[in-house]
Amino acid sequence: MLAAYKKLIDSAILKKAETKKFFEKLKKLKPKDLDRVTNKLHDQAFEHIDCLQCANCCRTTGPLLKNKDIERLAAHFKLRPSVFTEKYLRIDEDGDFIFKAMPCPFLGSDNYCSVYESKPSACANYPHTQQRDQLQKLKITYHNSMICPAVAEVVEAMKKIY
Repeated sequence: MLAAYKKLIDSAILKKAETKKFFEKLKKLKPKDLDRVTNKLHDQAFEHIDCLQCANCCRTTGPLLKNKDIERLAAHFKLRPSVFTEKYLRIDEDGDFIFKAMPCPFLGSDNYCSVYESKPSACANYPHTQQRDQLQKLKITYHNSMICPAVAEVVEAMKKIY
């Protein structure tokens, strides 16, 4: 991971109490333009932040895999879903399927995803700052700000705006 990305994540971790308070305030404010602003900040962050230089999400945070994800990944490997599940997945304390171990078993040493075309929907939607209903996603954005340098940057910019 690039030093600049690590610095953004480390800063987000140091500011987690401040960010939590900010998000509590934002929830009460309910800004009408939150989706538009967050989506724009997301686009700006990803103009200069390159996931292939980071991959911290793939190293540290396993996605929840839905049945469709399991079926798609099993087909990618030409395995039955039950065989794929037995080989790669476990059930967590909430009853969800997750990878047995991190980093992601499909993350290459070059930070490329070896199952990119068949990746889980949680991976495709990450880091969620490009989606609608940002007010409902503040909890996940809070957590992702300490994982993804782009989200850390988005959150700091949000603080300046709101």
